[in-house]
Amino acid sequence: MGAVVKVGVVDIGTNSMRMLITDGDSWEERTVEVTGLGAGVDATGSLSPEAMDRTMEVLGRYGERMDRAGVERRLAIATSASRDAANRDVFFDGVEAALGVRPTLLSGDQEARYAFDGATGGVALTDGLFVSDIGGGSTELVTKADQVSVDIGSVRLTDRLLPERPASGEQLEAATRHVEELFSGVTLTGVTHVGVAGTWTTLAAMVGGGRETVDGSVLTSAELEEAVQRLGSLTIEETAAVPGIDPARAPVILAGAVIARAVASHLGVGETKVSERDTLDGAATALLDLR
Repeated sequence: MGAVVKVGVVDIGTNSMRMLITDGDSWEERTVEVTGLGAGVDATGSLSPEAMDRTMEVLGRYGERMDRAGVERRLAIATSASRDAANRDVFFDGVEAALGVRPTLLSGDQEARYAFDGATGGVALTDGLFVSDIGGGSTELVTKADQVSVDIGSVRLTDRLLPERPASGEQLEAATRHVEELFSGVTLTGVTHVGVAGTWTTLAAMVGGGRETVDGSVLTSAELEEAVQRLGSLTIEETAAVPGIDPARAPVILAGAVIARAVASHLGVGETKVSERDTLDGAATALLDLR
């Protein structure tokens, strides 16, 4: 048996900064903070100084926590907002100073594969399994055999078509059509649908009345439809007060729900199983496999 290695993985997302410290057998620390890094990137093509400052403050704390935990191997992965940002290298310079490692820029396909590996936990019998990861800037759809990354996420859809709360019926219809058009070319299919990452876990917590642990919970198509209608009728302040919703996610969770509903509809599945294991776990497994 090889020596135990402690690894730390930081996922620099479009909306959230997430960190996992693990030795492969248990989570020593798993945390998330919403910084809205990618707000406005869809329109400007650059990360704003304010968003970078908010994010660097969080990443500085993550670096300190990994130091205290004695992390031996580190990985930082960057996704949609960083892929699109013209000033990415300047941002990465700061991240490297904060975390002690320069971020690895993932392609959409790489992000999808990490999500699938994390959600399945290395289970061999994954035929028929379809995993969706709704991020802030992109949505990854992946099966055992193939994957696709669609350039729409909760932040990007909010910026494009859902900036107001409550949202009008016309705005919701336009957002729904837009997402359905983007998914229309996706030909991947599956029998069992697993949803991972913040949109899915937040919706599960909300539908569950604020439950703290949502791993393994199930969302039906009817519940997704109800979530869209409920969130569309609320102000951002009212959304932030809903049990199960992190107030920092309040501005973008409606768009996330629209995308979640569209994914389930596109697949033709009546139920989505929610997993708290995701891209972080897939990346950590890859890092642990280097030993």
